Amino acid sequence: MGKSIRNIAIIAHVDHGKTTLVDKILYQCNLFRDNEEKKELILDNNDLERERGITIVSKNVSVNYKDIKINIIDTPGHADFGGEVERVLNMADGVLLLVDAFEGPMPQTRYVLSKAIELGLKPLVVINKVDKDNCRPEEVQELVFDLMFNLNATEDQLDFPTIYGSAKNGWMAESWENPTENVSYLLDQVIEHVPPPKENPGTLQLQITTIDYSKYIGRIAIGRVNRGDIKLNEMVSLTKRDGSVSKFKVRELFTFSGLGKSKVEEVHNGDLCAISGVEGFEIGDTISDLENPEALPPITIDEPTMSMLFTVNNSPFFGKEGQFVTSRHLRERLFKELEKNLALRIEETDSPDSFMVYGRGILHLSVLIETMRREGYEFQVGKPKVIIKKIDGQRHEPVEVLSIDLPEPFSGKVIEMATQRKGEMTIMEPKGDLMHLEFDIPSRGLIGLRTHVLNQTAGEAIMTHRFKNYQPWKGDIPSRLKGSLIVLESGTTIPFALNKLQERGKFFVGTGMDVYEGQIIGENSRDVDLVVNVTKTKKLTNMRSAGADDKVKLPPPIIMSLEECMEYIEEDEYVEITPENIRLRKILLKEHERKRASKSE
Repeated sequence: MGKSIRNIAIIAHVDHGKTTLVDKILYQCNLFRDNEEKKELILDNNDLERERGITIVSKNVSVNYKDIKINIIDTPGHADFGGEVERVLNMADGVLLLVDAFEGPMPQTRYVLSKAIELGLKPLVVINKVDKDNCRPEEVQELVFDLMFNLNATEDQLDFPTIYGSAKNGWMAESWENPTENVSYLLDQVIEHVPPPKENPGTLQLQITTIDYSKYIGRIAIGRVNRGDIKLNEMVSLTKRDGSVSKFKVRELFTFSGLGKSKVEEVHNGDLCAISGVEGFEIGDTISDLENPEALPPITIDEPTMSMLFTVNNSPFFGKEGQFVTSRHLRERLFKELEKNLALRIEETDSPDSFMVYGRGILHLSVLIETMRREGYEFQVGKPKVIIKKIDGQRHEPVEVLSIDLPEPFSGKVIEMATQRKGEMTIMEPKGDLMHLEFDIPSRGLIGLRTHVLNQTAGEAIMTHRFKNYQPWKGDIPSRLKGSLIVLESGTTIPFALNKLQERGKFFVGTGMDVYEGQIIGENSRDVDLVVNVTKTKKLTNMRSAGADDKVKLPPPIIMSLEECMEYIEEDEYVEITPENIRLRKILLKEHERKRASKSE
């Protein structure tokens, strides 16, 4: 059975065309022909993935080509989802390394590739987007070779086949100058170069590497049968990380076919499967023989590097826009997320209304917040903080490798910004028309940096970062320099009032918006908070004067995204999140309470 299976993981940088390529492979194998017209990506089926154009959750797809079953495992390219990457590679026998023909290998490609090389997986290099202007396929192929050499690849791994093509236009070939009609050349190379799973008879061993959830049958364990076979209705053991063993019966057994799962009676070693009926399992636990349970070495999962306080919404607009608003709703939803989101941790606080949520970075946490918001939840979050560890009695903080590609004229300003935030430059080199910079920077230095860099470079910078290690505390980092404009009394914003306050700062709200006392509606031009009256109407008199009643012209308000709001707030502020709006507010809404709190500090 194992001879007719190939397990391959696709690794690539964000937006290098990985998900598009998998879609084209599905078309090639006669799945979903009718989707051609819709031009939608089949794999990124979660709304957030479609909007952001990134893959968050790894997915499994299976196709049959020339009577061989190819299991394709799509991995997330973003380092915030690094926990997903490592586990997924444990299921594969080879990797497709997808690289953009212009950009070449990127930092996050390096992160996943190093993991694949450590595991001894053979890479097939796919140089994608060769139809782009100013692409440089041969040069990129050399860069990939250099990168793999630097990652200590073996001679066999360095002897990789290279495939050129354009996933968007649906072709792959041996040479980038001779386009073909379809992607069959790529699939032929997979069959030729990726080894089939080794025959591994003996008692059952299967490591759980992914968790799925179904509201009908509960949690589903997904993994690769490492040794032996697994059968429906068979009694098996589950060995947990702590060494404890429990027994259970395999209620349902599925293998992957196309984008879905199909029920089967038995799965042989080398194939991927999904099992229901397992109770209380975690990632890395081993399912094995009933009589002689043998555990596989447990998988390490990335530690969280950031924490945020989640609390119920207690603003004056509480319950107006959300469907789920109580602490019970918030608690149930957060703990339900733990079933699938492995790099997440949740701790209860002294207050029954709030929870500390630990994640892999701003993107990881903002994806959770945005998902909950769309499901109808209403809540508030505090300022993100990095997790500090005590090592040998010294404070250590997470440090990340930050890489920025940007037009050369902006590089001086961006280097200055990164070094102000305790970043140390490690690489500076030209890359085509762009300048490539790399820094080692504390995770807290990254909070809010993206917004500043994009503003400075007119949106032309490409920024990525990945966790490196914990290093001794780097000292204080300057935070936001400007104060907030805070609403004096609840009401509706009036153009006349906003116009009078224009020189005071920039506004985040337009006219005719409902606001409440203590809400932050703008940024002061100075470094102190300022309470302003934006609900004040004009005093009417019976005197007329020429030009006094001209229409007020106001600049458009600044609309910030969820991540920008999370990065913007200070310790004494919250982001209020509802299905309709994202608002900023002071934790203490009344001015006299804020004054009293600042005196007592």
